[in-house]
Amino acid sequence: MTARRVADEPAYVVHRYDWSESSLILEVFTRRHGRIALVAKGAKRPSSNFRPVLLPLQPLHLSFGGDAEIRTLKSAEWVGGHVMPTGDALLSGYYLNELLMRLLARDDAHPQLFDAYAAVVRVLAGHGSDESRSSGVQAEVMQSALRAFELLLLREIGLLPALDAQTHTLEPLAPDTGYCLVPEGGLREAHDDDRAHLSGAQWRQLQAALDETAPFGAVLQACGAVLPELRPQLRALLNYHCGVGTLRTRQMMMDLQTLATRS
Repeated sequence: MTARRVADEPAYVVHRYDWSESSLILEVFTRRHGRIALVAKGAKRPSSNFRPVLLPLQPLHLSFGGDAEIRTLKSAEWVGGHVMPTGDALLSGYYLNELLMRLLARDDAHPQLFDAYAAVVRVLAGHGSDESRSSGVQAEVMQSALRAFELLLLREIGLLPALDAQTHTLEPLAPDTGYCLVPEGGLREAHDDDRAHLSGAQWRQLQAALDETAPFGAVLQACGAVLPELRPQLRALLNYHCGVGTLRTRQMMMDLQTLATRS
């Protein structure tokens, strides 16, 4: 049987680790094939053409072949368009990659999620709207983009309940009543001790944005209006489905913030 060859596949490097003294194993997120594993032979050699290209959060076109679980990388080309994010934006990009590694099965294509990932990476690299150039507004846009991606990821893999009805009763949400998104119960009416919740009208706005044909922009805008209340609910849901108390990249961010405060 002839090994399958794929050419010029849009992709991002999600994770990389040593395979031998000269080669790497790559986990990449591709548009038409989902998350796949590739061996980049000789990529660690100083003379390798792969060496300056196989970087995280950079848009690539990859060619690869093989029919085994780990396929062989044939060529890699940087598409261009933006430089690598830095500082907090770089850590946020690693956070996105950790979510993909933990939650996406291999060889399961999610083209719309790939497009959303590419859009978030552009935001992280500083290519948002002209109005987002000031640091305060840029930080808010970045946080909105992360929350939008979290929602789209959870929906794409079937872990997000409908946001326009209570999960257990299927009753429509009352516009002025508060509701919480909880890991084991879905969307339910908020209790007195629930610190974070959104109104029924706000949840319905998020659902309407998710239902758009190209939802990322609409979801980003809807998230911007509810960031403080939405963030802890999504964090709890993601941690639950990832099976961890705190994601590694999240812990790294908190540790760096602690060091910065002490200094």
